[in-house]
Amino acid sequence: MIGGSLSGCFGDEEEAVVEEPSPFDFEKEIPETTWYHYAGGVDALNDSAVEAANITVNLTGDNTPFWTQGSYYGIGMSTFEPTIGVTSDDNLYMTSWGNGPLGSTAIVQCSGLIGMTNLSDYSCEDTYDPLLPVPNSNDPYVYVDKWTDRIMKFDMHALLGMTVEWSDNEGASWSPPTVATDIRSVQDHQTITSAPYPAALHPTTWVFCINGNAPHPLCSSSFDGGNTWTPEVSGAPIDCQSGGLTAHLEGGPNGNFYRGNAGCDGSGYAIYRSTNGGFTWTEHTLPTEESGTADTWNAEEAQVAIDDDDNVHAMWMGSDNMPYYAYSRDEGETWSDAMMIAPPTELVGTGFPVVTAGAAGKVAFGYVGDAGNNTWNGYMTVITDAFSENPLMTTIQINEPGNPLDTEDGCGYNRCGGLGDFLDMAVDQHGRPWFGLSHNLADIGIFATLTEGPALRGLDAELGVMPLGGEETL
Repeated sequence: MIGGSLSGCFGDEEEAVVEEPSPFDFEKEIPETTWYHYAGGVDALNDSAVEAANITVNLTGDNTPFWTQGSYYGIGMSTFEPTIGVTSDDNLYMTSWGNGPLGSTAIVQCSGLIGMTNLSDYSCEDTYDPLLPVPNSNDPYVYVDKWTDRIMKFDMHALLGMTVEWSDNEGASWSPPTVATDIRSVQDHQTITSAPYPAALHPTTWVFCINGNAPHPLCSSSFDGGNTWTPEVSGAPIDCQSGGLTAHLEGGPNGNFYRGNAGCDGSGYAIYRSTNGGFTWTEHTLPTEESGTADTWNAEEAQVAIDDDDNVHAMWMGSDNMPYYAYSRDEGETWSDAMMIAPPTELVGTGFPVVTAGAAGKVAFGYVGDAGNNTWNGYMTVITDAFSENPLMTTIQINEPGNPLDTEDGCGYNRCGGLGDFLDMAVDQHGRPWFGLSHNLADIGIFATLTEGPALRGLDAELGVMPLGGEETL
C-alpha cells in the first residue's frame, strides 16, 4: 500500500528539462571587440535573431566556434600602401616608404612575431641594404612567393617605369635591379604574384599587372624568376572596358592567376582568370545583383584569394558600403550567393577590402570601418567552413576601444594616410592570418592578427596564444 501511494505521487511529477550547453559557453568572457555572427550581421548569440533569419545552425566540425581575440603590433616605422609577405622561416615583411638607405623603400622584416610568448620576443628592422639602393618609389610593393620564399621588391618610379629586385635569403642580400617596364604605357598601381605555372628557368611563373593607358589593366609575365619580362598584354578580354585599376593579383596551386576588377560592361565586379601564365584573361562576373557596388573612389576593385585546394574567394564592397563575399569551387565559372560579412555592430560604412585564404574553405577578410563619428577601426572576419550551409563568421576589432586608427572624414572611402590605395593580408604556415595596415594617428605600420582563435591551416584546429599588443607597441 505504501509503495502504491509513493508511486502515484512521483508519477505526477514533471520530467526535468535538461538544457544543452551552448557552443559559445567558453571558459572566459567573450571580449567586447569580438562578434560571432552569420551572413547579414545576424548575431549568433541571439537565438531569436537566428530563428527570425531562418538560419539552420550546425556548429560542429570546421564550423565550431573558438574563443577569439585580436590585436596589432607596430613595426616602428611608417608605411604607405602596406603590402606584406611571410616566409617559411616565420618572418613577416612590410614595405616602408622612404625609410630605407638613402631614402629608398625599406623592406621591414619582423622576426619573432610569429609564435611569440612575450612582446619583447619580436623586433622589426629594415632588411634592404644593397650596395646601390634603388631610389625610393611612389608606389612600393613587396611580395613573398608562397612556393619558393623568394622576396620580390617591386618599385614604381613616378609613373614612368618599374624596377624589380629579389632576395632568396630572407633579405640578407638582393639581386641587381631589373627593369620591368613597357615604354608603350604609363606604369601605375602595380600588383605582382606568382604561381607554379610551368616555367623554363624558375620553379614558379611571375605576373604583374598595372593601370596603364588602356581601358583595362595591362599585364606582363616572367618565366625566369623576374630577370626578364614579356611585353605587356591586355589583362582582360581585348574588348573589355573595365577600367585600369586592378586589385591584388593571386596565384593558385594549379598555376592559375586571378585578379579582381570592375566588370567589362562597366557595372558590377568580376574576377579575371588566366590559365596560361598571364598571356590571356577571361571574365567571371561576381554575384553583385543584390549587393550593388560601392560608389567610392577606391572601391572599383574586387579582391580575390585562392585557398590550398584551388577554391576561389572574392570580396567586394556593396552600395551600402558594407563588405560582401562569395566563393567559387570551379575556378570562377560559378559562384555562391553573396554574403554580407560585417558583424552585428553599428558600422556606418567600411572600406579597403582585402582577403586571404588557408586550407580549403578557411578564409580571412580585412577592412576598416566607421563605428560612428568617423571613428575608423580595423576589423578582421574569419570563416573556417565557408562551404557550410550557414557558415559561422567570427569578427574581431583589432584596435582597442578608444584607440581608433583614424578619425578623418570618410577615411575608408578615400586615399587615407598610410592606407594609401590598398591593404594586404597573408596566412602563415601555422594557419594564423596577418593583416597589414597603418595606424594613421600614430603614423606607424602595424601587423594585426588573432591572438587566440581558429587556425586556417595545419593540423591544430586552434592557434597558439599570443600576448596582446596594441597601443604600447606603437
